[in-house]
Amino acid sequence: MSKGAADGMPRIEVLFSAAEIGDRLGALAREIVADFGPDFLIVPVLKGSFIFAADLVRALHFAGANPRVDFLSLASYGAATSSSGKVEVLRDLEADVGADKVLLIDDILESGRTLEFAAGLLTGRGAAKVASCVLLDKPGKRAASFQADYVGFECPDKFVIGYGMDLAHAYRALPYIGYLPDA
Repeated sequence: MSKGAADGMPRIEVLFSAAEIGDRLGALAREIVADFGPDFLIVPVLKGSFIFAADLVRALHFAGANPRVDFLSLASYGAATSSSGKVEVLRDLEADVGADKVLLIDDILESGRTLEFAAGLLTGRGAAKVASCVLLDKPGKRAASFQADYVGFECPDKFVIGYGMDLAHAYRALPYIGYLPDA
């Protein structure tokens, strides 16, 4: 399915519809609550995960959880198309994670470096358990041995947009995940 083109917007191929995302969020929430119980700390990695994290928090509520939320903003430096592998904390947590169960949330797992860094950071601060949940997993792009504990969808090797993910700060508000076939 594609959107755009006729209305002057670039043509966007839909990978995962809003309905598919909604259904998968409910299933993920039930899995997480079965493993974590009702009380834990959610730590979305900003910016791309903000829509996924907000919808997942609501799905967790309906699955019987009452998670607390704090945010972590990380940056990986290097060339525009590749990372140097160094990760820097741009915005740190306000919460003390000592003895907490923590669920890291990210939009997409590609190289694995960012989530590996974040998990190590929280474990080093004394978290009782650190697990990760990603909306999309691109296993073909892995540079670190990191694997997500909960995965929404396996993603083909395409540059994806929508549902919080952007291209030059555009397309974050799309209610689905797609890609620009002509890009």
